[in-house]
Amino acid sequence: MRCYLSPQVCLKWLEAPTVYHIRTDELYELDESSFDLLKACSTADGCAPAEGEFIDYCLQEGILVTDRISIRRPPVIKSPEPSLRYLELQITDRCNLRCKHCYIDFRPASIRKELREKPGAEACHELSLDQVRTILREFEDLQGLRVMITGGEPLLHRDFEAINQMLPDFLIRKVLFSNGLLLNRELLRDLHVDGIQIRIDGLEQAHDALRGTGTFARSMENIRLCRNMGFEVSISTMVHAENLGDFDNMEMLFREMGIRDWTVDVPCISGRLADNAKFQVSPETGGRYLKFGFGEGLHSGGEGFGCGLHLMSIMADGKMTKCTFYADRSVGTVHDGLRKCWQKIAPIRLSDLTCDCDYLASCRGGCRYRAEVLGNACGKDLYRCALYDIIKQEK
Repeated sequence: MRCYLSPQVCLKWLEAPTVYHIRTDELYELDESSFDLLKACSTADGCAPAEGEFIDYCLQEGILVTDRISIRRPPVIKSPEPSLRYLELQITDRCNLRCKHCYIDFRPASIRKELREKPGAEACHELSLDQVRTILREFEDLQGLRVMITGGEPLLHRDFEAINQMLPDFLIRKVLFSNGLLLNRELLRDLHVDGIQIRIDGLEQAHDALRGTGTFARSMENIRLCRNMGFEVSISTMVHAENLGDFDNMEMLFREMGIRDWTVDVPCISGRLADNAKFQVSPETGGRYLKFGFGEGLHSGGEGFGCGLHLMSIMADGKMTKCTFYADRSVGTVHDGLRKCWQKIAPIRLSDLTCDCDYLASCRGGCRYRAEVLGNACGKDLYRCALYDIIKQEK
């Protein structure tokens, strides 16, 4: 029996040799002999391994198949350390909404004013088709795992159809971030992503208060359409003053709908949220809602390190930064290349923080940008402190 590496699987040489299942989002660490065996199976001729538990397991997990596979596979070369595993790719900052809590608003005041007055105005920045292709190729060569295609609203990119058509060329997991309003049956039939994340910020009244009248019903309708057409759907929710009574019902609703992951966070008071005080929540109030959510989330960390150990963001103007909150502090641009920019980002060590509680290993210091907004970049993210009852919660 000859075996072949599944077309949905690729070998990645991260801190350790691994095999990554793109469809299931599972990462398996390998010893040297197993890695060498799967490398042999990844060739066009496949391999004829001896029977054993490892081979049986790989066949059961869909890592190996017995049908001949012939696809282009990226090079398996040692990644930098820490490895760049997750890439947030903001292909456009054009959007069909003007949400009252949006933090991606670092444009000059004159441009922000124009966009507020003219919803649907043309984007200030947008990555070109060639830039997106180059970025994805570099990310793949760096042994990247998952790209989050975001905006703005990424479906509004002028060349989104062309971007979508080239996505199958890359052996990485692709997740589309959307507000859900522009999704439709025709688009979904030919959408080459492995998952879709849609933003739902409360039940109807609370969501619409933040995002606009009628947006909840349309987004929820399209979430059901995505699920019916076989897509894995995740939901992200931001805690705000209008949705505090919705979380129990949201959890029941999302589980019933078969949502893969539900991510809950508190928005940093920046961008448009700074001008919309009625939606802001204090650490003592907002922090308790961080207990909600389920699933594995979209990026992981590492022992002894804070958030973002394996994550980098690329903005629509081509600037690279450790995450979108730090859009005004880039480490370079797409012209410099992913590897060069990634190696300029210093990991956040938990030992460098002033946090001293018993929950540091699980909390990982919370959001560093949020801590900075609260007064100290190396200090406490008080919203996470409230989750663990380290600061007194309001009655």
